[in-house]
Amino acid sequence: MSTTAFENTELTAADRCDRCGARAQLKVLLDNGGVLLFCAHHARAHAEKIRQVAVKLEGETSLLD
Repeated sequence: MSTTAFENTELTAADRCDRCGARAQLKVLLDNGGVLLFCAHHARAHAEKIRQVAVKLEGETSLLD
């Protein structure tokens, strides 16, 4: 996935957390082109690691603060 394609997509109600299936609040682009989706709970729980591996973020980035 290119970063352009990543930037042109917004999270919707259909996007679900890869961990628990709750509504995704944060989309993370990885350096290998992979994308991970996180609900608010899991974004907060894994904030430190997300900051280390993310190339780009979309959505509620304030969850990582």
